[in-house]
Amino acid sequence: MKRHSSFPSQQQSLAEVNESVNLPSSGSRWWRHWLAFSGPALMVSVGYMDPGNWATDLAGGSRYNYKLIWVLLMSNLMAVLLQSLSARLGIVSRRDLAQANHEEYAKSVNIPLYLLAEIAITACDLAEVLGSAIAFNLLFGLPLIYGVMLTTLDVLLLLALSRFGIRKLEAVILSLVGTIGVGFLIEIFLSKPDWGGLVRGFAPSLPDNGALYIAMGILGATVMPHNLYLHSSLVQTRRIGYDRTSIKQAIRWNTIDSAVALNLAFFVNSAILIMAAAVFYRSGHYEVAEIQGAHRLLEPLLGVAVAPFAFAIALLASGQSSTITGTLAGQIVMEGYLNLRIRPWLRRLITRILAVLPAVCAIWYFGENSTGSLLVLSQVVLSLQLPFAIIPLIHFVSDKRRMGEFVVPLWLRVIAWLVTTIIVVLNVKLVMDEINSWLFSAQNQAWVILLIVLPLSVLVGFLLMYITFRPWIKKVKLQWVGVHGSIATSKLSLPALNPYRRVAVALDFSNGEERLLAEAMRVVGGNEAKLILLHVVESPVALAMRQEAADHETLSDQKRLEDLTSKLREMGINAEWRLGTGSPAPELARMINELDIDLVILGGHGHSGFSDILHGTTVEGLRHRIQASVLVVSLKS
Repeated sequence: MKRHSSFPSQQQSLAEVNESVNLPSSGSRWWRHWLAFSGPALMVSVGYMDPGNWATDLAGGSRYNYKLIWVLLMSNLMAVLLQSLSARLGIVSRRDLAQANHEEYAKSVNIPLYLLAEIAITACDLAEVLGSAIAFNLLFGLPLIYGVMLTTLDVLLLLALSRFGIRKLEAVILSLVGTIGVGFLIEIFLSKPDWGGLVRGFAPSLPDNGALYIAMGILGATVMPHNLYLHSSLVQTRRIGYDRTSIKQAIRWNTIDSAVALNLAFFVNSAILIMAAAVFYRSGHYEVAEIQGAHRLLEPLLGVAVAPFAFAIALLASGQSSTITGTLAGQIVMEGYLNLRIRPWLRRLITRILAVLPAVCAIWYFGENSTGSLLVLSQVVLSLQLPFAIIPLIHFVSDKRRMGEFVVPLWLRVIAWLVTTIIVVLNVKLVMDEINSWLFSAQNQAWVILLIVLPLSVLVGFLLMYITFRPWIKKVKLQWVGVHGSIATSKLSLPALNPYRRVAVALDFSNGEERLLAEAMRVVGGNEAKLILLHVVESPVALAMRQEAADHETLSDQKRLEDLTSKLREMGINAEWRLGTGSPAPELARMINELDIDLVILGGHGHSGFSDILHGTTVEGLRHRIQASVLVVSLKS
């Protein structure tokens, strides 16, 4: 039986490839199952070896030899955990992370989360654009500004590949990842690393404060937020059954797939650091942190012309593979948060233009030497968004209402929160250090940064606190007990009231409509009252076009109202429905007053205090606008 039907109707994640890959029968050999499930984690893994990681790995190896390779191992273990949780969410709930946020949070929270996700994807795409442009420059001598503009053609490449299906796209990614791996196998072979020193590098140590900064940069560049959105969607490309056995099998195989693919990414990142240590640290070049500088030094230090060529080819493959997955993540985020679908090529073109414009402007204004600073900036932006992807993910996979029996166990939740705490603390420090460096560099113009950065930091911090503590706030029930004088019951006179004639039920399709309808049946059952189902669509299209809206969310909500009304009529209830568009409280008030409603039944989600400020109060906003009586039914589980 299909799970979680109480959640609102929403389009499938990556609908053009959703459930497009058939799985072998249960009696097939194990390797057939592994091959069928493998692919999503491989596409995710390229984000862990994109050009944004190269600068931090080069800096770590050239400055500290092999002493920071343990940071790469720790980051990889964290990534395996988080990606396996992301895959579990997609498999069990059949929702990607963006869709789950859309269902869980109010619009006032979802819009900032969406904007942060879009900024992070743009920052990630910026690193990929710069990486590909640098590779074109190293291989063909193409000026960076032309290389950046050339990367817009990646959109056409991805569009062409998408027409052949997800498996063909996965095969292309595999070939590109293989190219990266071969390139760095050549580099390691030529550099002849100190294997004993490499093994000792897995013992945790931080030689100085500079090592801590680079370690945080490695972590921030390794665990990327857009990969969590991407993985929770890509696992849904497999046609997984809804029975317990099929879901359990899918979780197991995708966890294995995540471990294998991300260990491949760990090999690539380690190879970059090992090459930097064996070549640059050993020769006394301790400050190599830029890709172009590393490329220039490889041939004179190793004495082999193939070394810089292999390095540049691997960089190009890295940029091209990660740009494919980055643009897919952009599509997932827009469709999931906004429930708004546009043509895939247009969505990908928008993502690429948003990345190309700042790169072109920076190179044109500051020169080609600004690429290193842009890469660092892109990683800082990713670090800023990371908690806003990880924390909701952990809450969702810990929610029994959403995950059923596949909710993560307590011990795994503890580990996940510990990992999250480490990531958040280190990334917050990284962001704060970057802001301090901006202030120091700005000098007399520092007030401009303070004017912009401080208010934004407060708002972002407020949002982070809300999504972190919201599930626990919802569980806290505040009761205010008033002390009143005694009532003279002997003098009490109750007026005779007529039965309700027209009863309305306001449905928001978030959770608990069954409870609301059951309460309405107690009111209208046994009399001639009319039951009217009300719902207000809040999608961007509905807000803009009002009654003319015909987007996916409006049509699916209308269909759901029609189905509920039909079932009520089959039960002998005199029922009808009305669909409004816009802000819930004023639109509901308009419909209630026009329909001459006697009693309106609303759901109470139990918001209070801090949660109430952010989430909004439809009940409070409605009851002062209408003449009807209001019955609030608690929907808290």
